[in-house]
This record gives sequence, C-alpha cells and structure tokens, in this order.
Amino acid sequence: MPAYHSSLMDGDTKLVGNMALLPLKTQFKGPAPKETKDQDIIDEAIYYFKANVFFKNYEIKCSSKGQGEKEMYTLGITNFPIPGEPGFPLNAMYVKPSNKQEEETMRAYLQQIRQETGLRLCERVFDPQTDKPSKWWVCFVKKQFMNKSLSAPGQ
Repeated sequence: MPAYHSSLMDGDTKLVGNMALLPLKTQFKGPAPKETKDQDIIDEAIYYFKANVFFKNYEIKCSSKGQGEKEMYTLGITNFPIPGEPGFPLNAMYVKPSNKQEEETMRAYLQQIRQETGLRLCERVFDPQTDKPSKWWVCFVKKQFMNKSLSAPGQ
C-alpha cells in the first residue's frame, strides 16, 4: 500500500519545524487556523486510520461514550513529549523546534489536535443508540499492521 499524503496540504501551509500547521474545525483554543471546509485533517486521519494504523493492536477499554470522552480529555491534556524530546515516538520523522516560540506553538498545536481527535473518535467509535463501542471498530481490535507500536519500549 503506498503512503498516503493529505489532500489538505498546500504550498502556503505554515510549518512549525517540519510539521504542517493545518486548519482545524475545533472548539479548543490553540494556534491552528480555523477550517471552513467540510473536512479537516482530523476527519481525514480518522477516515484513513484503519488503513494506515501503526499500532500492532489496540483495545477499546471504555464501555460508554461519556467514559470515553472523559478519558480522551484527560489523555489530551496530560503532559506529552514533542519532537526532539526523549519519549517522542516519531523523532526520526520530525525535527526539533528551533526556538522556544516554535516549541510552544508545536506543543499547543499538538494538544489542540489531541483534544479534538479524542472527541471525534468517541463520536465515531461509540454507537449513539446503544452507547457501546461500534462493532465496526471493535472488529479491528485483534488485527495487526506492520508489527509496529507507538508505545515507548517497555510499555
């Protein structure tokens, strides 16, 4: 399967390090420009998630949408490494921010994406009628892809 490149990237996209600062449809505060189109990078990532997932496997542990949203919000705001810091799983793909301002912008952008992605995943994963994980997402729990994991060694 060939690598997928976003259709939302264009020539005048602002970069932080070598990370594109793409527009988002979001309710969370951050440096991302406001998206006016029907689809943004988060929608695109979720749509292609199953085809491009790097996890060896994954498990849906939340039993309801409310519990999932709480856990995703907590995960979205917890401290996390950014490119150039130990523990960032894709350091080979992203360059370290060149100054303090770039570092703050990158951290804020990634946090904004984490928070919005968590909400949107819960909307997709949980069936609105039963408030249980959708069988169309649960069916991929035991599948493997590329035998890769974004978890740090030993986790």
